[in-house]
Parts: sequence; C-alpha cells; structure tokens
Amino acid sequence: MTDINLITHQAFRYVQCTLVDGVGELILNRPEVHNAFDEVMINEMITVIQALADHAECKMLVLRANGKNFSAGADLNWMRKQAQMDFSQNLADANELAKLMHVLDNFPKPTIALVQGAAFGGALGLICCCDIAIANQRASFCLSEVKLGLIPAVISPYVVRAMGNRQARRYMLTAERFHAQDALQHQVIHAINDDLNAEAAPFITAFKANSPQGMAWVKTLVSHLENGVIDETTRAYTSEQIARIRVSDEGQEGLNAFFDKRSPAWQDATVPQGAK
Repeated sequence: MTDINLITHQAFRYVQCTLVDGVGELILNRPEVHNAFDEVMINEMITVIQALADHAECKMLVLRANGKNFSAGADLNWMRKQAQMDFSQNLADANELAKLMHVLDNFPKPTIALVQGAAFGGALGLICCCDIAIANQRASFCLSEVKLGLIPAVISPYVVRAMGNRQARRYMLTAERFHAQDALQHQVIHAINDDLNAEAAPFITAFKANSPQGMAWVKTLVSHLENGVIDETTRAYTSEQIARIRVSDEGQEGLNAFFDKRSPAWQDATVPQGAK
C-alpha cells in the first residue's frame, strides 16, 4: 500500500494532492497558464491517481483545479516540443496521455470532476473519464484540435462514449466552443451549479454510505456493457457477477445488516441511511 504522506507532501510542480476523511483530491495547479498540461503534469497526475487507487483510506477521487479555468488543454511549449519529435518519440508521448486517461477511467472508486471556466482539448477527456462531472455556469468546452491540423485521438473513446457518436462528430469537426447547458444536454456533465462543492456534497455523502466493493464492481460491470450487446455471453457474465458478490464478505455483510436493521460495517455511523 502506498504511503499517502509521500504523495500529499511531495513537492509536485503542477498538481496538489490531499486525502481527508476518505476523500482524495487531485488538484491541477498551474493557474498562471490556465492549468495547461505537459508531460510533467501528466506524469504527476498519473502518480497521484495510482497512489490514491491503491490506498485503503481513499474512498473516492475528486478532480478539481485552482484558478479561473479548469484547464486550457495542451501546454504551448509542450506542443512546440512535439512538433520537433520523430514518430517514435511522439508515440511514446501520446502513450503517456493515453495512460493518464486509462488510469482515471479505471479508478476503482467513484470519481467526480468539478469544472470551472474553460475545459479544452485533453481536459475534456479527463472530465469524460470521471463518473460524475459538475460545472459552473460560465464553464465552456472545446475540441479544438482540427484547427491545428490535429485530431482528439487519445481522448476520443471517452468523449464519444459520453457525448455519443453523433454529437462528438459535430464538435470534433467544427471545433466550436459549447457551454454548460449544451454540455449538460450532451451528457458531458451531470449538473450545473456555481457552488461546485455544494453540488458535490450529496454525491460524496452517498459514496461514503455505499459498499466500496459494490461501487467498484458496478464500475467494472458497466464497462463490460458498453457495446450494448445483450447476448448469451452478457447474460452469463451478469449472472456470475451477482452470484459472486452475494457470497462475498461484503455482500454477506450488506444483506445481513439490511435484515438485522443495522448499518453495515463499511458505513460511518454518522452517515444517514437513504442519503442521496
């Protein structure tokens, strides 16, 4: 298990990390350049996400950013370096960004993105990797890669999954900016509130009350069902999953607690039952 003190007290250049009362936070911290990210920031984000994923005291991950904007996407100096790289160097560079999206998307605990202001390019990928995304009224989003002769390739699986193929085509082809209400309509975000913490609070309360194993298995279950095909293999998989969790230690504890009219062992006694 990773010693979280080594992470929360590490002198990162571009991110911050906290773990308080089970809530892990990854904070983008380059406000002077609108939290644009480069290879250093990407590596730091991967380090924090992996550490919190492995830490028993972390029950969820909140992704947020300091400053006026969530993230402007790729750092300009980083892009200049990419333009000078050969194919193999560019491939290695892109693989690191792909790794970041993968570890966030597969984080074994609930994830929440809190978005203020601009969220462009790769930042939109981070948001779409999170289980829940909340934005303020002035939030705006853009997939601007084609303006530069590029494509949003690495983030595309997550963006297309969130928005759907039809809307993703529009915004990837036009590179137009869209705002919070459009993002809500297109399922990029789940809620709009200028008080991001207040909007996130009921979700955090719910996550603290729910079975950690159950939530982790839900994320795995949903990822297996993304192709939308309900065939014999799918039916066999889902039947096996419910049978396995019913006989697991946490599944048994949850069922017995329900019938005994008591709180399950994982639930803090201060968390009200039936919380959102």
